[in-house]
Amino acid sequence: MASNENRVSASVRSDFGKGAARRTRRQGLTPAVLYGHGTDPVHLSLPTHETWLILKDNPNALLTLDIDGQTELALPRDIQRHPVRWTLEHVDLILVRKGEKVVVDVPVHVEGETASGTSYTLEASSISLEAEATHLPEYVEVSVEGLEDGDIVRAGALTLPEGSTLETDPETAVVVVYVPREEPSEDEAEDTEASAAEAPAAASAESSDES
Repeated sequence: MASNENRVSASVRSDFGKGAARRTRRQGLTPAVLYGHGTDPVHLSLPTHETWLILKDNPNALLTLDIDGQTELALPRDIQRHPVRWTLEHVDLILVRKGEKVVVDVPVHVEGETASGTSYTLEASSISLEAEATHLPEYVEVSVEGLEDGDIVRAGALTLPEGSTLETDPETAVVVVYVPREEPSEDEAEDTEASAAEAPAAASAESSDES
């Protein structure tokens, strides 16, 4: 997503603390802090709805911040959401420059179908990549097409977006293919429970006979 599509008007905050943060949220704004490049942290307010629309599907979206007539590029470093409503509560941002490389966690998207009778587990839902701050990939695809029981796709085997370098250990298992274990039927489960219940009773009876 191009940076000009993620332009956000931010305002500098002078009030801090939990009370100030609550007042900011009541105004439809999200408290944020901008760090980086040896500068002092800048406390900001971001328009909540607009910012949420940008970050909801891409937590690594590059933001173009308009701060009192000055433009800065920033990346989300930490996004805090309400545990129930899932609304934005706070955002930590890092200042970036064009051409600068950063390390980010990128989601893994699985494509394709494994061999008949098998399934897979996604062992690593994201991997760490180093890439240019202005050209960060939104996700990395991993194909499981035709993979069979016991096959493992490791981080080092992934096809990375152009210009990206893997930071995750190449031996990290990303996808593991397996044959699902059959769940016992209701009748089998009831028989197992009945046998388990009868065993102590039988043992008790034998003990009584011996005495």
